[in-house]
Amino acid sequence: MKYRLYDSIFSKHLAENRQMVWVSGPRQVGKTTSCRSLGDAYHNWDNLDDRRLLLSGPGSVAQKDGLDRLGTRPPVIIFDEIHKYGKWKGFLKGFFDTYADKARIMVTGSSRLDAYRRGGDSLMGRYFLYRMHPFSVGEILRTTPPAQPLEPPARPPEEEFAALWEHGGFPEPFLRREPTFSQKWQRLRRQQLLKEDLRDLTRIQEVSHLEVLAEILSDRSAQQLSYSNLAPSVGVSVDTVRRWVDALESLHHGFRVRPWTSQVARSLRKEPKWYLRDWAEVSDPGARAETFVACHLLKAVEGWTDLGLGNFELLYLRDKEKREADFLVVRDLKPWFLVEVKKSDDRLDPALGHFQRQLRAAHALQVVLEADYVEADCFSRPDPLVVPARTFLSQLL
Repeated sequence: MKYRLYDSIFSKHLAENRQMVWVSGPRQVGKTTSCRSLGDAYHNWDNLDDRRLLLSGPGSVAQKDGLDRLGTRPPVIIFDEIHKYGKWKGFLKGFFDTYADKARIMVTGSSRLDAYRRGGDSLMGRYFLYRMHPFSVGEILRTTPPAQPLEPPARPPEEEFAALWEHGGFPEPFLRREPTFSQKWQRLRRQQLLKEDLRDLTRIQEVSHLEVLAEILSDRSAQQLSYSNLAPSVGVSVDTVRRWVDALESLHHGFRVRPWTSQVARSLRKEPKWYLRDWAEVSDPGARAETFVACHLLKAVEGWTDLGLGNFELLYLRDKEKREADFLVVRDLKPWFLVEVKKSDDRLDPALGHFQRQLRAAHALQVVLEADYVEADCFSRPDPLVVPARTFLSQLL
């Protein structure tokens, strides 16, 4: 397995902090591989023997993992898929409070662990969350955590960029780079997500109807979500569609980008836009280009936030005159930069300048997928710019 950015992030955390490492991310994004490369003991709730041990309590785990023995450093203990255990929070709280000085703890799972933080969080202050993403242009160039959000531009190897575009950033298809394998892998991953993960982690009974919704959403990446239009197509209520989209997002099938409405005259308070997590599944070239950039931006804003570089959000803009900017990155509650994605069109969209003036954003960039790399900083000028995707994406996480 190729060395990953997250290996460095987790290793740095374990060396500097006593808090648990929580790793959330899509199925087969490489969470277990990265964690196990750093761990001394591994316990998977899905393994029956491990489940028996975990049910016997923190003391039994500590005894088995040798926490009563002198060592040169605290061992790293990994708990995988433990959120499937009904009393998992109590277990982790007890284990951490008793053994935090004798061990370092990593927790990972195929669902969004951040979704379980809502409500009275008895684990507050005992962990840091890291959201893991597939490979990106930035990660194929660098594998060390950044000290600041933006990196200097660097030319990505063309074969690596082409592999990302064609096969996606999930480790197995990206590294294998075989079209038939990628097709089979995508199909199997979707089946596992809909059949196994939904069954294990939700109480949804009408799985066949939800599969229809997932198929519809797979064809609508980079489009606005209209819950009222989706409901009759699936045969359920609007509220049910909304809950099911929540479930699909929590399992990382896709993600929503919501509109920014402050400071924009005649803005539309519209539904969010929907993007698949795996852009390689998007057949339409224009929609794939926008999804490709959306996934890179989501990885950047979540990564920068998780690393403590600020609080970042990913949003979009649209007004009643149908002017639109595909993305707005907000930094510490203030608009930072706008992005409009084009596959090949390098004519500057006037909506970028219009929205930049209204929001007073520092930068407005039209990102063109098929443009050649340019050795220049995309963020060096304040006026709206047409920039190559290869240059722009190389400066992100």
